[in-house]
Amino acid sequence: MDLDFRVLGAVSAGGVIGALARFLLQSAWPHHTGDFPWATWAINVTGCFLIGMLMALIARRWPAQRYLRPFFGSGVLGGYTTFSAWAVETLQSRPGVAVLYAGGTLAGALVAAWAGGALVALGRTR
Repeated sequence: MDLDFRVLGAVSAGGVIGALARFLLQSAWPHHTGDFPWATWAINVTGCFLIGMLMALIARRWPAQRYLRPFFGSGVLGGYTTFSAWAVETLQSRPGVAVLYAGGTLAGALVAAWAGGALVALGRTR
């Protein structure tokens, strides 16, 4: 494997920004253990929407920009979204909340990623 430290640096710098944004949002919108974790749900769904938009925009407008995808996609939005918090919060939630949260996050994230890409495609036709 050929490791490009410039790409690693782009991912790392973006990850710091995304993780800080997630931390600030979760701190501003706390929840009690067992209750629906709205902040994490909103973070993951909005992050997937932005990933859908970003990937479509980069592929369409800036395909030759080597560091955009690693910085914004894997870095900022990878640091912003969180699978680990989703998994832990699902396990800590009451059974009904856990099912709603787990399913709602998966469905919301998939729809959001599709919508982000579709919005970029819609702009292409105008």
